[in-house]
Amino acid sequence: MATVDVIKCCLDSIRQISENINDSIVYLDAGSTESFQFLGALPLFLELGARAVCSLENNSALEKVVDWNINSDPANKIVVITSRLLSDAHRYILRCLSTFHNVRHCAIYTSISEVSHSSYPDSPLGPDAFHEYESLLKQDYEELVKKRETDNIVPGNSVLKESTASEDEGWSQLTSVEDDISRFDGISSSKLPQEDHFIGYSEDVQKLLVSVHHFPLILCPFSPRVFVLPSEGSVAEASLCAEHENSISSGLPPLSTGKPADTEDISPGATLTAQFLYHLALKMDLKLEIFSLGDLSKNVGKLLTDMSSLYDVGRRKRPAGLLLIDRTLDLLTPCCHGDSLVDRMFSSLPRRQRTSSSQMKSSQSQPKNSPVKLERDSLAVQIPLEKFIIDEDSKCNFQLLENIEAFLRGWNTINADAQSVELMKFSKKLNDESWFQRNEGEVLHGSFVSTDNFRGAPYLEAILDRRTKDGAMLIKKWLQESLRRENISLDVKIRPGFPSKSDLQSLVKALSKRQSSLIKSKGIIQLAAATVHALDEIHSASWDAFNSAEKILHVNAADTSQSLAAQISDLINKTTLVASQVQKHNKVEKSQGLFTLQDALLLTIIGYVLAGENFPTSGSTGPFSWQEEHFMKEAIVDAVLENPAVSKLKFLQGLSEELEGNLKKTKSEEKENPSEDGVDFDDDQWGNWGDEDDDKDTSKEEVYGDMQLKLELRDRVDNLFKFLHKLSSMKGNAALREGMLAFESRRSDDPFSSKGLLYRLLTSILDKHDIPGLEYHSSTVGRLFKSGFGRFGLGQAKPSLVEQNVILVFVIGGINGVEVREMQEALTGSSRPDIELILGGTTFLTPDDMRELLLGDYSHI
Repeated sequence: MATVDVIKCCLDSIRQISENINDSIVYLDAGSTESFQFLGALPLFLELGARAVCSLENNSALEKVVDWNINSDPANKIVVITSRLLSDAHRYILRCLSTFHNVRHCAIYTSISEVSHSSYPDSPLGPDAFHEYESLLKQDYEELVKKRETDNIVPGNSVLKESTASEDEGWSQLTSVEDDISRFDGISSSKLPQEDHFIGYSEDVQKLLVSVHHFPLILCPFSPRVFVLPSEGSVAEASLCAEHENSISSGLPPLSTGKPADTEDISPGATLTAQFLYHLALKMDLKLEIFSLGDLSKNVGKLLTDMSSLYDVGRRKRPAGLLLIDRTLDLLTPCCHGDSLVDRMFSSLPRRQRTSSSQMKSSQSQPKNSPVKLERDSLAVQIPLEKFIIDEDSKCNFQLLENIEAFLRGWNTINADAQSVELMKFSKKLNDESWFQRNEGEVLHGSFVSTDNFRGAPYLEAILDRRTKDGAMLIKKWLQESLRRENISLDVKIRPGFPSKSDLQSLVKALSKRQSSLIKSKGIIQLAAATVHALDEIHSASWDAFNSAEKILHVNAADTSQSLAAQISDLINKTTLVASQVQKHNKVEKSQGLFTLQDALLLTIIGYVLAGENFPTSGSTGPFSWQEEHFMKEAIVDAVLENPAVSKLKFLQGLSEELEGNLKKTKSEEKENPSEDGVDFDDDQWGNWGDEDDDKDTSKEEVYGDMQLKLELRDRVDNLFKFLHKLSSMKGNAALREGMLAFESRRSDDPFSSKGLLYRLLTSILDKHDIPGLEYHSSTVGRLFKSGFGRFGLGQAKPSLVEQNVILVFVIGGINGVEVREMQEALTGSSRPDIELILGGTTFLTPDDMRELLLGDYSHI
């Protein structure tokens, strides 16, 4: 039987729509671009006959002349692939249609199902969502063309802006097609749209065919069996939880209480997740036995069971187990800086700027009851390659420039001279070292591609299963093997064992000198460059400092609550000292290995979760005594006063001006009274003798203002600690926690080794132990056997996850690299290593992501 392969399934889905892709211009939105970049699918579109692959949000009039064949007919087909709701992508689709003047067919593929469109809150589309949208798009397009004919293309008149920036909130206004055209002077005017082309164009609108299809497999696979959802897709952006008593963040499930919410109260994120998982299983021909752990997962499991009962009758499929888990059952693992090279890479590498960030932030007039949309960091990393690819001496690759010049001359022979002038300007820029440094990260960067492999072994998949040291050594081995294969000798001797940053740099530079070896080994070169960046002292020192602090917190948590509280207070007090030194010496950059207050607050969250596990009954409302918490609160108040930049955090919003004013006043007072040791006699003081009463009034006002600020700040900090109490209590997790502690006492040889919840769950499942709180969702047929035929002895036995040959684990809220490695370790060390394990999650989480979710704008403090 064929093995389960998420990457192959996604690529096959693209091939299935090859008829529409052929001879068309393909537009990808930001979410699908993330997905296809990981898949390495962009060349596949060209292989299937696409004229070009373009960005949907950054659509330009230049794209109408991108076809390589100068004698070919103008493009009359466009394909749009989006990971968003059609209502969110509408204005961009309309803009694409307005860019081309002879489009006859527009095929739109969305990853959001028709049912999800109709059930999404405030959705303008009904049950027949796709057909409704086809009519609406044609109607809006016809109105746009009529308005353009009426205006007869008046220069500077942005028709599109007026017609499309209507009532949809949250998206910035789009520039007109005419403005786009005016920016490109070097393109032959014969290829650009002329004004008279629009006259009588409304007759062609009637000939436009619009078709909308469901394309569910838009996901980001790290390997054939590990995937997450694109950050800029509607499923990952949808809120998982509305604000209520047990919620902690819009981007995380609520804390489990053992009482799942009513069907009417299910969040948009839960509905979209259920729809995605159902169609994923459908595409992979899997018949799911559904298990869930956590309140939100149980709701998703019920939705999935209802869908499966309706549509899966009479179809032969491969049986598989689906385990749904709430991220909030284990907040510790994604908050910690574990031993994973992939986690280090994602935490240190710059990300591609979100296409929709400015639009989402500018939406201030959204209705209060409308669902929250999360702005997660893009998964598309930007691996810096300049230092490896471009020669350090000249900062310019002349062969590359020659290739660009040849391309430009072939592109437009009429204006070749003008393009040569532009080429010379580009050459000067590359030779200008200061320009190069200013634009570092923008000139040349790489990305992760899960299909890049070394002799059939995917690079990214192999790195996911390894710790930092093992992963770096494996990358060094791949580089050396590639150099031997290309017969390239090294001038520098590479030491055996764990590679240093300079070792990896030398190997990458040697492999990048030749263009042939650069192209052949691009996958390992990009991965090695990402490793060099992650192991750089600037990033590694911070990661190692966090790792050491977290180990100390674990050790203190195994001791007493007093020692753990003292350690947390000490970490916060150190940030106060660092902040005061930064203000004193006017330093902006963060010192290596030193924590900011935001860092200390993340460590405080880790400390409280550990305290909740180890000292659940120490205090009346929390795991610490009143006195222990008082010291921590005062430490945070002092640290905030020294560092007003943290006012961006959710619990301090609205205090930024007051905190900054207080800090400026404190600094000015220090300048006026630089020393208290000496006595400064000033004759002018005697002249102000009679103004003592005025000075007293002013000082009273200042003291009152300071006291009012501190009182307000203490109230905010009290709210923060109520939130921390909520994180540490996790009432619904008590039974699960006891079961996992019993598991650790049976399995753990090292009392200081801490494994994540996923490892412990999978090990317990494979050892056939009962999991407290694990719910099985039986199908309609199963419920019938249980309730009806069971009385006659024909009851259906409850299936077990360990009996399945395929297990899909999906974490609602996200996963990280440590969990991927630990799941593989659990499977390898079990009695069933033959099980095909697939791990998925809402997104890929770093500790910074968790801090933003728990303390940032999406927190429910």
